[in-house]
Amino acid sequence: MLSSEVVLSGRYRLDERVATGGMGDVWRATDLILGRQVAVKVLLPSLVSDPDFIARFRAEARIMAALRHPGIVQVYDCGEDDLPDGGRADYLVMEFVTGQPLSKRIEAEGRLDVGLTMSVVAQAAQALHAAHVGGIVHRDVKPSNLLIQEDGTVVLVDFGVARSTNVTSITSTNAVPGTALYMAPEQAAGRPVSGATDLYALGAVAYCCLTGSPPFTGDNPLQVAVRHLDDPPPELPHDIPEAVRVLVDRALAKDPADRFSSAAAMAEAARAAVSEGSLPTTVVPAATALRDAGPDTRTGLPVIDAPPPGRRRRGKLVGALTAVLVGMTALGAALGATQEANTPAVKLPTTAPTVESTDEEAAPPSPQESAPAQAPSLRPAGSTTRPSESPSPEPSSPQPSESSEPASPDPTTPSPDPEPTDTPSSPASSTPTTPSTPTTPPDGEPGTGEGEGGG
Repeated sequence: MLSSEVVLSGRYRLDERVATGGMGDVWRATDLILGRQVAVKVLLPSLVSDPDFIARFRAEARIMAALRHPGIVQVYDCGEDDLPDGGRADYLVMEFVTGQPLSKRIEAEGRLDVGLTMSVVAQAAQALHAAHVGGIVHRDVKPSNLLIQEDGTVVLVDFGVARSTNVTSITSTNAVPGTALYMAPEQAAGRPVSGATDLYALGAVAYCCLTGSPPFTGDNPLQVAVRHLDDPPPELPHDIPEAVRVLVDRALAKDPADRFSSAAAMAEAARAAVSEGSLPTTVVPAATALRDAGPDTRTGLPVIDAPPPGRRRRGKLVGALTAVLVGMTALGAALGATQEANTPAVKLPTTAPTVESTDEEAAPPSPQESAPAQAPSLRPAGSTTRPSESPSPEPSSPQPSESSEPASPDPTTPSPDPEPTDTPSSPASSTPTTPSTPTTPPDGEPGTGEGEGGG
């Protein structure tokens, strides 16, 4: 039985047990050679007796040690040692990361706002992408394994550790509590896992953030697994923006082929969902420091910020539209003063084309939009009759469109008068309704602290 003050391999002194999970205990420890704090995960004795598992465990530890990503806990070392009681300890040494588990935040608030949820999804998906490229599948993405640091950085812990069949089996008495709540259908059915398996779990995490509970619950892991296999996810609250609904539904597709093509694609979709809704991002500060020792290596990963409101860009378009109208009106007056009599009139355009704004930056006006430079071609030779005129309406703020680009006018053909609008539209508010207390804890195992301390 391990206890504090035990030194593994003459180097790692166990100081305090910080988490307990289905694979073993995580200890805050001291590297006696380098003089720094580390996290040491000591595997359960039942896993140590599985030679195939130990082989996979060490192979993945070597791959993880080569990965460098701000959203992935860094692996330093792995090894084994004989214990004083005659047993053996196989262990993994990792960076000691402090932060607030996402599961604790969900338990405290009930629901998280859309901006924070999409920030968590985008950052976690980018970390998953880095691991997937290296051939690592996490297999246990859940709120307690996502730590939010003081600067808003999201770190995915308990990463890339091989799973033994007697741990992930739904029917086993050793099934990890909480894991089944976020387990992909193919994983629950015992089929091969892939990067898409992690994307399903991350979609279930997003659902839990937005509603306060996982998409599927039950009295036991087997019941939950059956629901993952057969049931469609319950509908999200009506105040969730459509782009976010689409993202969650796609991530929770039963068929892995129907999910996002990669974790990077899911991260981009999360960023786009925030941009489309102009949603503010909430940063949740952690109560603890970023690091206990060593230089900060997790800089440069900003939390997603909402883009500037579309109203500012609409103002620029309206200003440009007004300038075109004034120029064309002045041109009509100049032409009328020089035309000669007894010649049929040529009707000049009196309005500018309808311009619709989008959430993307509007393209600069093309040279053809500078009408005054080409307008003399509209006057027939010898014309003397003043052209007919019609009043130019004052431009109004057109309604924004999320899919259309600003219309470019034909250089020689006038556009019809735009329909004036009385009420400019504004982006729909995405402020969630009053949070409700979840009936099911995010991981199904509150109080274990699994996922803290880098394990």
